Amino acid sequence: MARPESEQPTELELEILKVLWEKSPLLVRDVRAGLELANRPLAHSTVITMLNIMHRKGYLKRRKEGKSFRFWPATPKESMMSRITGDIVSRLFNGSPAAMVLNLLETADVDSEELAEIRKLVARKTKETQQ
Repeated sequence: MARPESEQPTELELEILKVLWEKSPLLVRDVRAGLELANRPLAHSTVITMLNIMHRKGYLKRRKEGKSFRFWPATPKESMMSRITGDIVSRLFNGSPAAMVLNLLETADVDSEELAEIRKLVARKTKETQQ
């Protein structure tokens, strides 16, 4: 029995999206080169297969150029981050963004500069919600 498709991109699909968010549209060989730079070397045929799967899932768009295709993300990076984060908050933290932030602060190595940036972001968000 086949495993059901995930509603979110797999780890490899996210790696491919990162390459394409950085620069696109790209040919298969350019996506493969980008994956190699990210220490994720794959066979050319594997990259073609993954790009086609991602196109079928709606993660990518493509345009035929001669015998090749150029691929680019169908969704901006920020939209995908919001979708994945919302899914994590909903499924893992029972809909509580505060629980997720607390977990991150307690489990991640957060330096003083990052804490200062987080304080600024919280202050900005507080002002926005009070208006």
